[in-house]
Amino acid sequence: MDRDHVLSLFDRQMRRGARPDDPTARVERVGDVVRQAGGPAAWNGVLWSDLTEETADAAIAEQLRHFGELGHGFEWKLYSHDRPADLAARLRAAGFVPEAAESLMVAAVAELSDQVVLPEGVRLRAVTDAAGVDLVADVHEQVFRSSRSRLRQRLLSQLAHHPDTVSAVVAMAGDVPVAAARMELHAGTEFAGLWGGGTLAAWRGRGIYRALVAHRVRLAADRGYRWLQVDASDASRPILERLGFEALGTTTPYRHEVG
Repeated sequence: MDRDHVLSLFDRQMRRGARPDDPTARVERVGDVVRQAGGPAAWNGVLWSDLTEETADAAIAEQLRHFGELGHGFEWKLYSHDRPADLAARLRAAGFVPEAAESLMVAAVAELSDQVVLPEGVRLRAVTDAAGVDLVADVHEQVFRSSRSRLRQRLLSQLAHHPDTVSAVVAMAGDVPVAAARMELHAGTEFAGLWGGGTLAAWRGRGIYRALVAHRVRLAADRGYRWLQVDASDASRPILERLGFEALGTTTPYRHEVG
């Protein structure tokens, strides 16, 4: 993989040229910043910036003003190759709080296995309705210890208004959901994004995570996507590396809350 080329392509298609990922949101370019803004249930934040030491502080202040007027918190999604080099320190000085860094990982769809191998008694269920969304939200809440309401709202909205932008799946052991994952499909780009892959603790180590990746590889290939992208946790990164993904850098969410 030509990492510099793929990273440049990712920046151009997925950040600078981003499209809204929620029916209630809009993407705006203001100066050298691209941001998404929507209602409280949508993801709000900065997707891309091209700043210098001279322009960074004013750009940060503008985003604080803008989202402050909207009345809810937002995220500045900072990548390790973003400039200026001290942008992270400037964000912290402005009141942003960093969350855990993740690895930006990419793989060529054509070079990944699409062979879905599941443990005996486990099957995959495609998510197409509210009942399926509830199963995904249940797994998400148990695995990531986070509220299910925002994910549930987002998936329901996508399935109702733009079903071609998302594909979600649940691994079922009988009637019990034991793992779930989704894929965000970005029309007009070469990238599909893998998100929310998680398995309940009692079911880990049986190949279900790998099967969820392979399932989505097959779907991405069928839809003509060239690259798969993941923001990988430290736990997921070794598995993804064994599957053929390469790390192109890191990404860190910097949060700023209202008040």
